[in-house]
Amino acid sequence: MPCHRPAGNGFALIVVLFILLIIVGTAFIKC
Repeated sequence: MPCHRPAGNGFALIVVLFILLIIVGTAFIKC
């Protein structure tokens, strides 16, 4: 896989941030 392609890393970062947002959201809903 080519290293000079930031689209894949950016997409993974967005997915991780989205999952963290869902976890924090569900935690606030449970509280």
